[in-house]
Amino acid sequence: MIAGVRGTIEAVGDAWVVVAVGGVSLRVAVPNTVIPTLGGIGGPVRLHTHLVVREEELSLYGFPTTEALRLFQTLLTVSGVGPRLALSLLNSASPEALAVAIASGDVARLQRAQGVGRKIAERVVLELREKFSGVRASAPGAVPDEGEDEATAALTSLGYTGAEAQDVLRRTPVTPGEPLEERVRRALQHLAAR
Repeated sequence: MIAGVRGTIEAVGDAWVVVAVGGVSLRVAVPNTVIPTLGGIGGPVRLHTHLVVREEELSLYGFPTTEALRLFQTLLTVSGVGPRLALSLLNSASPEALAVAIASGDVARLQRAQGVGRKIAERVVLELREKFSGVRASAPGAVPDEGEDEATAALTSLGYTGAEAQDVLRRTPVTPGEPLEERVRRALQHLAAR
């Protein structure tokens, strides 16, 4: 399996990039929202990838962080959600915001993703809510009093161990009134910098 690609961007399109890797050019599907952060044509890029093998096609999906990749792979476990719908969901919100929407049962928020109807959104909530049970939003983006527990739960739902989550949160100072999503985003930046 191809776990990641590191190379030079040769071309950029709508939800894809072509990466030159050791004499081979790979077309990698990516969320539109991350394309501006990857740099321009000719620039270096590193993507964590998921290979989808079908009878007539091999498709490579890439993400700039392991957290986004893990969430993509978690979304694929939902019946009726294939790679395109999972990518569409990640296109509609950051991984942190998507985790909060799933945990809080915000079906309307999930329906904002292109191609995701009410039935699919409800199925995503039904099948994944338990996995994201520690992530709650008492108000849009607000951190409840037990913010540390909420942030830890958000990180563990993205695949980190409880010890890793607590360690990085201890090293990430709390800003009063900071939204949960922002705290988790900053913690993820610390984890990615390791």
